[in-house]
Amino acid sequence: MLRRFARLIPGLLLYGVADAFMIRAALGVDPWTVFAQGLSMQTGLGIGILTNIIGLLVLLLWWPLRQKPGIGTLLNIMLVGPGIELGLWLLPTPGSFWLRVAYFSIGLLLLAVASGIYIGANLGPGPRDGLMTGIHLRFGTPIWIGRTAVEVTVLLIGWLLGGNVGVGTIVFAALIGPLCSITLPLFGGRAIRRRDTSPRTTKPAASTEEESLSA
Repeated sequence: MLRRFARLIPGLLLYGVADAFMIRAALGVDPWTVFAQGLSMQTGLGIGILTNIIGLLVLLLWWPLRQKPGIGTLLNIMLVGPGIELGLWLLPTPGSFWLRVAYFSIGLLLLAVASGIYIGANLGPGPRDGLMTGIHLRFGTPIWIGRTAVEVTVLLIGWLLGGNVGVGTIVFAALIGPLCSITLPLFGGRAIRRRDTSPRTTKPAASTEEESLSA
């Protein structure tokens, strides 16, 4: 368990720092960060603290969906936001366009690595992933439909509130799944590697976060 926590906590903080790279790039961010940015512009609160608040509110939606959080779910809510604030404090704003592209690329790669690290701890899904899979399990809706509906909704609201939607938003949507399909086996620990390499005749059920990312 100690080894799993040693993976989970750095992975979640790195996830927040990766988000900060993409926020600083100002080329467009993922839907949930667009939502947090929009709320930040309207309320004056930091994106990191709003990420924590949004995660907590999303967790409340688990109750009618009959989802049970793990310790990793709670730490996800607590640590990703501070990771974002730490990254925003450390990173200078890039001046040139190509430096912004470099920031975004670094952030996207780091986020995929962080996903592999913290998901590999297997201590509970993130609140947003649990929401998607909860909709799937409760209503029988395909994960990709539930995920698309939720993320398009928060993206639209975030954009209307002033969040940054751009080419980076499209690039993120297109590449995060394929990148995580590499980093999950690479950084996800022995359990994920065994599932990927062991011979089998039927495909085992994936974890909630792996399903959500692949969808």
